[in-house]
Amino acid sequence: MKYYSTRGNSFVDSTSEALLKGLADDGGLFIPEEIRKVNFTDEEIERLDYTEFVYKVISAIFDDLDGEKLKIEIEKAYSKFPKDILPIKNVGNLYFMELFHGETRAFKDFALSLLPRLIKIAKEENNIEEKTLILTATSGDTGSAAISGFSGVDNTNIIVFYPTDGISLIQRAQMINSGSKNATAVAIDGNFDDAQSALKKIFNDLEFKKELREAGHILTSANSINIGRLVPQIAYYFYSYYKLVKEGIIENGEKISVAVPTGNFGNILAAYFSKLMGLSIEDFICASNKNNILEDFIKTGVYDTNREFYKTNSPSMDILVSSNLERYLSLKSGDSNEIYSLMKNLNETGKFEYKNDLEMFGFSCEEEETLKVIDKIYRKSGYVIDTHTAVAVKAAEKYLDGKDKKILIAATASPVKFAMEISKAIGLDVDDEAKAIEEVAKLSNDVEFLEKVNTDSMQELVIDKEDIKEFVRERIMC
Repeated sequence: MKYYSTRGNSFVDSTSEALLKGLADDGGLFIPEEIRKVNFTDEEIERLDYTEFVYKVISAIFDDLDGEKLKIEIEKAYSKFPKDILPIKNVGNLYFMELFHGETRAFKDFALSLLPRLIKIAKEENNIEEKTLILTATSGDTGSAAISGFSGVDNTNIIVFYPTDGISLIQRAQMINSGSKNATAVAIDGNFDDAQSALKKIFNDLEFKKELREAGHILTSANSINIGRLVPQIAYYFYSYYKLVKEGIIENGEKISVAVPTGNFGNILAAYFSKLMGLSIEDFICASNKNNILEDFIKTGVYDTNREFYKTNSPSMDILVSSNLERYLSLKSGDSNEIYSLMKNLNETGKFEYKNDLEMFGFSCEEEETLKVIDKIYRKSGYVIDTHTAVAVKAAEKYLDGKDKKILIAATASPVKFAMEISKAIGLDVDDEAKAIEEVAKLSNDVEFLEKVNTDSMQELVIDKEDIKEFVRERIMC
């Protein structure tokens, strides 16, 4: 498979090159040259083997990776997940894809358990012996999932940058107290957009990349700018759909809509890819919190980052620059010159305008609304959802507006990770976050998770957002 840049001035001839580069040389993101349809037989649907779904979806895009190696690495990647890898819970017309049963209890585990293994295959196929340096920006969940995924991987170092404020106690603890010898977690004085912007500049700095290479490191990313993060996520939309088919909830071929809590646009883009690959999805519901730049864009065609940034109770969505939106617009437009112009405007003015149909519905949810949704779902069914999932529920309700349709909800994180907000929402009498975590873990039947997280004695390393590049240099060169 060849991959072209969304901005039209760069391409690579193989999947392994796309995986190892992460970002295209012209600053764009890689898109596969061809998106093929994927079909599942009645026997495959009946078996409902998650690794089989992953292999079939991934090999349709990453068709030039060694098939046997890919099968082996997929099996290894998901061997740590529970047997029921992706439960689906039902409340009324809503079907919750529980994407949070991996090691760090967030949907990012699905892709980041496999990405290190994809990079391993890519390095072997290119006879690369240098160490891999993974640089990652996180608004919370990506960091812990990336550290977990890359922990102990030979010839690999990972540095994760996260904002000082806005992430939960568990997210912070998972990164700082991971115990991983090849991982470093660094807090920055700034927000996620600051970290992501700084890392993009590093990936576009050819001189610095040359300097790192001379020091024995090749540079790539674990963020969803890397095509290796995006493609594995497509599989769980196929799996969830056919799980509903197997359980008799929908007919094979029946259309269903999906609601996705959206920050960097990667998860909902994976859903869109699944439709391009043949899955029967009707509508895409893009759910935003108070940072509702995507809702505004979908409704007006104007993407404008010149606005106030809010720290909310759904922090993984506290983002104003949604990187994967560029991929989506590239797929919709088909005109790399137009995408180059849009991104140039974004970089220079903080805004751009795109007036073509986006095939999406955009809705947002305020913080108080988020808590009310959590309480309503809990009172109605005894089911506990996290704040990000609650935002998607509110968006789905606005989309439905009384219509009798089934909606697949991407439940992206365990409620335990945002226990204080859950406690506030459902009226638990707790004094501190540690107690809240304990109580919500009981309600969520996930007390086992607490044994894996050490929230004591966290020593945080904090740097200024302007010093990220120099920190990377010092950490690698020392």
